[in-house]
Amino acid sequence: MQDLMTIPVTSQQGSELLSNLVQVSPVVRPATVNHYNVQPVIDVYASTQDRDLGAVASETYKVLHTFDGHLPRGTQIVVRGQVVTMRSSFIGLGVGLVGAILLVYLLIVINFQSWLDPFIIIAALPGALAGICWFLLLTRTTLSVPSLTGAVMCMGVATANSILMVSFAREQMDEGIPAVQAAVAAGYTRMRPVLMTALAMIIGMVPMALGLGEGGEQNAPLGRAVIGGLLFATIATLFFVPSVFAMFHGHREAKRTRRERM
Repeated sequence: MQDLMTIPVTSQQGSELLSNLVQVSPVVRPATVNHYNVQPVIDVYASTQDRDLGAVASETYKVLHTFDGHLPRGTQIVVRGQVVTMRSSFIGLGVGLVGAILLVYLLIVINFQSWLDPFIIIAALPGALAGICWFLLLTRTTLSVPSLTGAVMCMGVATANSILMVSFAREQMDEGIPAVQAAVAAGYTRMRPVLMTALAMIIGMVPMALGLGEGGEQNAPLGRAVIGGLLFATIATLFFVPSVFAMFHGHREAKRTRRERM
């Protein structure tokens, strides 16, 4: 450094030593400089162990929020990696789940030529969603992409069972049977097909839900979501859907009877 400072620098005003023109002070710089989007960055890597990524990400964001307003000018903290992929996947599957329910509803509206009966059919879907949440909670399974995929699968099976129930009740009403009796007959007659469909799906998902074998824990949330959703959806299909059918159509029949008497 002393030899560097004694280098003469020649200009029009004369010759000066470099030590008279500059000030040198030691500073610490990183050995390597990484760039992201052309900007220099300092990467801090973190991984999870025996915990789910969502919980670790939530606590990480809480820690990072403490730096808000205290960062030097021109600097910012950006979280990248699997957290971003996880959140984008959750948003996409959440939108897909809502879109699937809406699309199924509109499709049933076209087939039944009615707005009321499709609403009665999808009345079992909240029970399926509740069953998914409860079963994941009881098995201590975190919400993940496979479990959301299983939720989408469960919506289809639950809707198909409800269609069996409502379509039979509508056929009974077309023959002149009152709404309450038609709902009871639908629940009694369609109980076996609904149970067979649900049990076939549940039993088929049991090996996947157990997560046995190498890498089996990756697909276990899918099987558990389907099992929990179908358990609650089957109960809702056999008891709640006929009750809603009898309530709405019974109210319609009562209105029609009053109009005829008037």
